[in-house]
Amino acid sequence: MRIRKQSLGDRNIVGARIEQRRKDIGLKQKDLLTQLQINGVDLNASGLSKLEGQLRYVSDFELVAIAKVLNVSINWLVGLED
Repeated sequence: MRIRKQSLGDRNIVGARIEQRRKDIGLKQKDLLTQLQINGVDLNASGLSKLEGQLRYVSDFELVAIAKVLNVSINWLVGLED
């Protein structure tokens, strides 16, 4: 497992939760990217890495697809639910 070289950014609040959930369910980044593409979100590895590192903004349609793929609510992703 690679260690993040950059500190977390401040461009989203969902990135850390996306990474946490992805790892909790044993999903690799490339597998998440595949599932997102199936759900109509065209994101590359660099974009996902920046999103998880909170260095990139997330769009609403990306947020919906990510919640669906990770089987969590949008409220959980944004920290409104435990």
